[in-house]
Amino acid sequence: MENVTPSFISPQLSREDVKLETPLKLGVLASGSGTNFEAIAKAINQRQLNATIPLLIYNNPQAKVKEKAAAFKIESRLLNHREFKHREDLDQAIVALFKSYQINWVIMAGWMRIVTPVLLEAFPNHVINIHPSLLPSFKGIKAVEQALEAGVKITGCSVHLASLEVDSGPILLQAAVPILPKDTPETLHARIQIQEHKIFPLAIALAAKLYR
Repeated sequence: MENVTPSFISPQLSREDVKLETPLKLGVLASGSGTNFEAIAKAINQRQLNATIPLLIYNNPQAKVKEKAAAFKIESRLLNHREFKHREDLDQAIVALFKSYQINWVIMAGWMRIVTPVLLEAFPNHVINIHPSLLPSFKGIKAVEQALEAGVKITGCSVHLASLEVDSGPILLQAAVPILPKDTPETLHARIQIQEHKIFPLAIALAAKLYR
């Protein structure tokens, strides 16, 4: 079992299938350590994704993602959600910043806030989220723990267009990850993250092909 290799599903793609002629301008939203942000930035630097990241927005003052942005020489801005009375107010501030940087795709890379129509209507079909399960299974928080508690043998991760319903919207790409007998939330999440980092840049390019 230890040697089981996760397989891409829905659909199977190569980087040639999603090669982009025009570079994307990505605005990234992140709340934590920023591993998915880092994977996207690396894919850009390695010319696997034709894009730039003019701006990262983070909402947690302690988020490590700001250090990763600095390492890639990417500008970052803190919008602490606790300083906004309503979710819509936060999203208005996000939209204003991203528009000022001429962002055309919004990437939620571990963004632990529920989005509102303010953001979704400003970037219609151009807001992308990643979730650590094979949606539509195990939506919401603690998706890895949900999968372990349910006793399923396979879980994974999904990249999808964001919608008002949490962890819903059209699925762009998924990767399957087997659950091993001795898995803990930490070990399973670590293996899911490996696949997240592989499919996220691909899914962004695929979205740009499908939703121009």
